[in-house]
Amino acid sequence: MKSNAREANHQTAAFQPPEGVLSQIAELGNLPMCDINARWQELFNEDPPTHNRQFLERRIAYQLQENAFRKVNGHVLDRNKERIQALIAQSKRKDPCRKEGLAPGTMLTREYRGRTHIVDVLDDGTFAFEGRPYKSLSRIALEITGAAWSGPAFFGVRTLIEAKQRSKRGPRQ
Repeated sequence: MKSNAREANHQTAAFQPPEGVLSQIAELGNLPMCDINARWQELFNEDPPTHNRQFLERRIAYQLQENAFRKVNGHVLDRNKERIQALIAQSKRKDPCRKEGLAPGTMLTREYRGRTHIVDVLDDGTFAFEGRPYKSLSRIALEITGAAWSGPAFFGVRTLIEAKQRSKRGPRQ
């Protein structure tokens, strides 16, 4: 039990700002406004954006802590930047078809005003309609109807995806 308490104290201690920073933050409430403005100038190298004391104190306190932790744990900032970049790269849509659940080679057909329109899903995630490439089904729906439509809804793809999701969840109870 003692080892767990010691580990917990050690973990929380790693996140405590140095004593000098704590005293500087505690002192902010007692400083006159001209000193708050001077502290802002010193930390941000610009005039304060507002005269709202509470805002300035909070931003100054945050900046003081950020500067202190950057000195103590500089590797944390680098590690977080790497994580952010990995998340951004992961979230970029590389293949628009995957979002709609369409495999390359799929042929979408839609009858509209007495004419049948056929769209092919290409290997690179784009679509082919009347021999021209398109990046989205919505653009094709606009070409066909002359009005803004949701492409997946126009071609019935949305209802297919919803049906797949319902079948995975099982019957309603």
